[in-house]
Amino acid sequence: MLQNLMTSGMLVELTLLLQLIGLTFAILLDPYIQKKHRRIMLLNIAVGFSLLVQNHLNFLLDASGSMAFLRTLISIYGYCVRPIVLVLFFYIVGGHRSYWPAWVLIGINALIHLTALFSDVCFAFDENNHFYRGPLGYSCHIVSGILLLWLLWITAKSFTVIRKREVLIPACNVILIVAAVLADTFVSFEAFPVTFLTIAVVTSSVFYYIWLHLQFVRAHEKALMAEQQIQIMMSQIQPHFLYNTLSTIQALCKIDPDKAFDTTEKFGTYLRQNIDSLRQPSIISVQKELEHVRIYAEIEQIRFPSVHVTYDTPDLDFRIPALTIQPLVENAIRHGVRIRDTGLVTVSTQSLPGRHKIVVQDNGKGFDVAAMQEMDETHIGIRNVRARLEQLCGGTLTVESSPNAGTTVTIYIPNIPNETDHSR
Repeated sequence: MLQNLMTSGMLVELTLLLQLIGLTFAILLDPYIQKKHRRIMLLNIAVGFSLLVQNHLNFLLDASGSMAFLRTLISIYGYCVRPIVLVLFFYIVGGHRSYWPAWVLIGINALIHLTALFSDVCFAFDENNHFYRGPLGYSCHIVSGILLLWLLWITAKSFTVIRKREVLIPACNVILIVAAVLADTFVSFEAFPVTFLTIAVVTSSVFYYIWLHLQFVRAHEKALMAEQQIQIMMSQIQPHFLYNTLSTIQALCKIDPDKAFDTTEKFGTYLRQNIDSLRQPSIISVQKELEHVRIYAEIEQIRFPSVHVTYDTPDLDFRIPALTIQPLVENAIRHGVRIRDTGLVTVSTQSLPGRHKIVVQDNGKGFDVAAMQEMDETHIGIRNVRARLEQLCGGTLTVESSPNAGTTVTIYIPNIPNETDHSR
């Protein structure tokens, strides 16, 4: 039985060592983790590795029944370092602050345990190498308990900042460490070379790395989304559209001042809505998107009277990503119906079982859909719209077109209940 326990302990040590090695490589190679957090995690790994060594040396010296002074030094190191692990977790969960009261507690704990070199007030080993605690023997437990409560408080504060489910990771780590301390206190396996707390520290380090990785990946995705929104906005405010609209307003000022005034107002509204799209939620009501489409179309119809845009939209009870329909109507006007004596663009919506359908159809010059796969700049708008539909609401976009026969773009949106639009 004793031999089996020792063998199991050695396997646990090897497993923990492999975890620390794998975690080190993961942290060094992870492109998402920030430098400051990488330093903290690597320091945490170093402390975890030192605790493994400390546990093993303590086990060997205990088995030898000699060298009590050396065992005292090793034990002092273990008691002084264990609370440091908790403070390192502070920096992972709560950010890089000073946390100077925590370091004061760690200093006090270290001073108390250093007394073991000349006094038995904290702990000592007798002539038979047996460990016993003095009056201050639980100072490490008390300091660690305070730090654990502090860590739990920092974790609770993060509840409103990060996703609720992900808070379970640091919260479970706290519970795991508490359980390990209790196990080390009340369960004794003298033939086991590693403590429960060391196992908990290494395991928590792995979990904290996973937690950090989730945070940084999400931050990276948000940054990419923000960049994409800016690119989409800029793609909608094309220089030629600005210049042509301003030229139209300039010409109208001489021949029809009232119409020039009205066009200027519409143009200002169009620009404002494009800029506002950066601050709006990821998805907005389809009514709001159609308002933007109408303003854009009315400005274009001033310059191209032969272009007509009609709407058949009985289904308005759903939400879509901002700037979804407007780029499609812009493509239809710019690259399709201008060549026709009577250019027609039709925007329609329809409610279907389990989904909503949007169709933007024109009688323009059309194009070869297979050639569109090359994704030249003419069709970047379609590509962006499709990607955002898939990412933000699980929608789909298909294009049907052929030369001289017009183009039909069809969008399907899953049936998600409409919510109050707070973007107004």
